Amino acid sequence: MRLVLAPMEGLADNVMRDALTRVPGVDWCVSEFIRVTGSLLPRRTFTRVVPELRNAARTRSGVPVRVQLLGSDPVCLADNAARAAELGAPVVDLNFGCPAKTVNRHRGGAVLLEEPELLFQIMSEVRKTVPAQVPVTAKMRLGVNDTTPAIAAAQALSSGGAAELVVHARTKQQGYRPPAHWEWIARIAEQVTVPVIANGEIWSVADYLRCRQVSGLQDVMIGRGLVARPDLALQIRAAAGEVALWHWADMLPILADFFAEVRRKVEPKHAPGRLKQWLGYLRRSYPEAESLYGELRTLLDPDAITARLLRPPAR
Repeated sequence: MRLVLAPMEGLADNVMRDALTRVPGVDWCVSEFIRVTGSLLPRRTFTRVVPELRNAARTRSGVPVRVQLLGSDPVCLADNAARAAELGAPVVDLNFGCPAKTVNRHRGGAVLLEEPELLFQIMSEVRKTVPAQVPVTAKMRLGVNDTTPAIAAAQALSSGGAAELVVHARTKQQGYRPPAHWEWIARIAEQVTVPVIANGEIWSVADYLRCRQVSGLQDVMIGRGLVARPDLALQIRAAAGEVALWHWADMLPILADFFAEVRRKVEPKHAPGRLKQWLGYLRRSYPEAESLYGELRTLLDPDAITARLLRPPAR
């Protein structure tokens, strides 16, 4: 059983990755995508998106971080993938799942699923260029408007040399609306020769168990479910008898440290919004997060927020 933190553009940056991997249970994370257009990107672009590259491509708690690239030019993607490997990426992942309109208009992300020949060219070129010891993986959806290209796209990526596929069980058009169609992951897994990881709409242990039953896979990638419940991977492992559970009190130092790191990264006026964004997710899982969110909702002063986060909990 492998449990993975998903790449989430605008949400799971290095600060969030650091916070979420301080809770045990996650095997590895994937970075936000680095967009590749027509040039070989400088080192600073990679380390800006994935500063963990300065720390042997690991979060502070030691969880590996894979580097994700997004683009449509096979040669340019291959050159940048080789640079990522040179900078220490343990794995290079290619994004064929992003549903954002701005990305798709520039022939990036999920829209490429309708071009399996291009997917094969991209994967083949990247695999040929990246050192053999560095795996190349891919993340995909089920299609653009419907699931027609799902099998052909997965087979193209597998045949092109992907070491592994993550399948988000929705089309681009379906976005993030439930349900996730896990049965399609099972169909894809039967038609490719590489390992497949299931992704989409896993918010609880019960969701994980249903996904495992329907998809036939025990390996999953979890996104917003981990943001809302940072101990979800731990809960899944606890259900399997591997570990003990986590509690809200264990989250409080992580929240305080998260906010401290956010304050170092962004302008002071933007820092409270990042914390409240996360608390908005945590409210789904923790009653205590609802209470804390209520206390902080109108606060704009970062110092006042820090003081509240560092206040010992009432006994």
